[in-house]
Amino acid sequence: MQFMLLFSRQGKLRLQKWYVPLSDKEKKKITRELVQTVLARKPKMCSFLEWRDLKIVYKRYASLYFCCAIEDQDNELITLEIIHRYVELLDKYFGSVCELDIIFNFEKAYFILDEFLLGGEAQETSKKNVLKAIEQADLLQEQWFPTLVLEEHQPYTFE
Repeated sequence: MQFMLLFSRQGKLRLQKWYVPLSDKEKKKITRELVQTVLARKPKMCSFLEWRDLKIVYKRYASLYFCCAIEDQDNELITLEIIHRYVELLDKYFGSVCELDIIFNFEKAYFILDEFLLGGEAQETSKKNVLKAIEQADLLQEQWFPTLVLEEHQPYTFE
């Protein structure tokens, strides 16, 4: 996979993950072009399209589009399954995920994606294992965060 974009029906980018090195200018151009292309398609149209030298695979869930760019020889159906698995993971973690969950907890959405995909390829196919890793990271964060907050708010003494 070259990259994954999540955007709303209004064309607002909610999440982006790039697995190929591109300049910010090129990323913005690609994003703008793809968002317009996907949003212009009718709901009954196929979820695959050829774009430049890549294949674009997308799926709409509620108000969000999940859009992936894959190489010409990659399997579109596996990519659809990867999108679906990511949505299932988000759903399990957030409990019926919605666009606001992604907006306000984007760092968790990225973390879930990073636990699931590595370098644009599925790293862990077991939902249970991915969710367990996220749960452990949450526990670790909960253990460290209160002590960090307390340390930051200690009164300063001038000596």
